[in-house]
Amino acid sequence: MTVRVQKEDFNVGDELSRLCRDRTDIGACVTFTGLVRNENANHTILDMTLEHYPGMTEAELERIEAEAATRWPLQASLIVHRVGKLLPGEQIVLVIAASLHRQAAFEAAQFMMDFLKSDAPLWKKETRADGETEWVSCRDSDAAAKSRWKSP
Repeated sequence: MTVRVQKEDFNVGDELSRLCRDRTDIGACVTFTGLVRNENANHTILDMTLEHYPGMTEAELERIEAEAATRWPLQASLIVHRVGKLLPGEQIVLVIAASLHRQAAFEAAQFMMDFLKSDAPLWKKETRADGETEWVSCRDSDAAAKSRWKSP
């Protein structure tokens, strides 16, 4: 189980290869890659700046990853989240869940993303084409997605 918060971009193929290399106990890997959009709430987005509190952010991502591992039989997992200034089309987050079977991998990856969107201490500021900036808060749809995962 691994968590990283970084400014640098990541290569999904390389990350997946590293996670699964020489692992014959993995039957399914599910990956999710989030990208910065160029539109939000009828505004064109020029860039997004992500800030975090070092140590706190990693600890929360590790908690989310550990919770997924208690709910599903994961062989391995990975969360990589970028911080800093990002442009539309750039990768922002990667989640990989690896298990013996696909169902556990799919559900664990979705669980990690749902909790990450709601609970991770990351602050996002969008710069719009009209020159305005706006701090983005958790959307109602993110909170609703998280709420479906009742305690085990």
